[in-house]
Amino acid sequence: MTGRRPDTTHVFDLKTYFRNTTGNFSTIPEYFKNNGYISQSSGKIFHPGIASGKTDDYPASWSFPAYHAPTEKYAIQKVQYVLGLEGLCIAPHGVQSMSPSSPGGSLPDIQNADFAIQFLQNRSEDQKPFFLGMGFMKPHLPFRFPIEYLDLYPLSKVAPAPNPNYPLLLPEVAWSPWPELRVYDDIVALNVSFPYGPVPPEYALLLRQAYSAAVTYIDAQVGRIMAALDTLGLANNTIVTFHGDHGWQLGEHQEWCKHDNFEITTRVPMFVYIPGTTAPKAPPGQLFPFFDPFEALRSDYKAPAMTSGRLSTDALVEAVDLFATLSELAGLPVPPLCPPDSSQVELCTEGYSLVPLIRNLTTSPSNSSFQWKSAAFSQYPRPSATIQHNSDLPNLDDIRIMGYTMRTDEHRYTEWVAYDPVTFTANWTQVYARELYVHSSDPEENYNVADAPLYTQLLTQLSQQLRRGWRAALPAMAES
Repeated sequence: MTGRRPDTTHVFDLKTYFRNTTGNFSTIPEYFKNNGYISQSSGKIFHPGIASGKTDDYPASWSFPAYHAPTEKYAIQKVQYVLGLEGLCIAPHGVQSMSPSSPGGSLPDIQNADFAIQFLQNRSEDQKPFFLGMGFMKPHLPFRFPIEYLDLYPLSKVAPAPNPNYPLLLPEVAWSPWPELRVYDDIVALNVSFPYGPVPPEYALLLRQAYSAAVTYIDAQVGRIMAALDTLGLANNTIVTFHGDHGWQLGEHQEWCKHDNFEITTRVPMFVYIPGTTAPKAPPGQLFPFFDPFEALRSDYKAPAMTSGRLSTDALVEAVDLFATLSELAGLPVPPLCPPDSSQVELCTEGYSLVPLIRNLTTSPSNSSFQWKSAAFSQYPRPSATIQHNSDLPNLDDIRIMGYTMRTDEHRYTEWVAYDPVTFTANWTQVYARELYVHSSDPEENYNVADAPLYTQLLTQLSQQLRRGWRAALPAMAES
């Protein structure tokens, strides 16, 4: 939301409010609000509680207080469960039926989507420019959704993780013991050993089934909002981005949750809709018709034809790029690139606008000479080189190691180095472990070849590139 990286915001846990750390940094909705837009949040945009000043960063980021569904208070309510019962929703304390008689008569993501649709209705009437942040809770744990979504994924057709085993030569510091999953009573009842598990295969399938159902449930809510945007006549003048805040593991590498530096946890979906650019403008109701996922259960169902002209790219992009991208697309001044020390700079970004990439994709998709970022960067902290119960979620004061990871077109390279949480500095001379995955032969990152003699020269090159950092990876046009 600030367009800056963790080493700049100094936010590594959920007990730190970014405005109380390094500087009073502008956020994307704040920037739009300050430029005449009505900004509104529905659902989970900022992490609730201390991490967002206990106000979801209102009033700095939002024109009105953030909306949260009344049913959010039931999100982690205990339910009665029967371990291993098929066809029911995997919930925080077991498996359950999420029927219309659920507490509050609904679910948070449905209510938050309802609020977003009403907000769009109001904007279609007053014609004021707006910035709407819609944050869906699912498929975050716990997996709660209307029970009928499980019918879309019969357990007999749910595939296990393609790589369910501990990666070869993975350093201990890189392992996530997934305590976020272990706190739930149904997982406790499985008596899964700490720290490696694994979750029994039959229960892993139930979790994968529930995750798929939760994703489709959210897809339907996104579809409702996009259909409303379309039918209200707003789609021809509204930019839409859709993205996740992290990936998730469903038994891959024998792992669960999101607390490591693998591709599956650091990579997120990102979609961009630009009226007249990524799709031609059209009369209301023709751009984003709602597709009911349950139509697929009908015997005479025929999958809808995909709209022609949809484009995709394998170019490396990062979440920090959104601030500059949205600003440029909306015709606002693009925040400047942050200086090395931006603690006193209220408005700047450590990302780069995706507009040149999108322009090249839509006008010259076969342009092989187009130059873009050479790497994308992520990082994750650890309290120790050995596995502990707080390995996944250490408090700021407990951080002793930082895992810096870099994704290039062909490789993922990670160094776990000493870190001082007081001065917020990494000691690159003290390296605890390295990881190197060659994506051309190992796209699932199952084989860490950091110690293989064959890759000694490559490892040295990637280490130097990692230490040069994200600025050196920006496209050449960023220097102008």
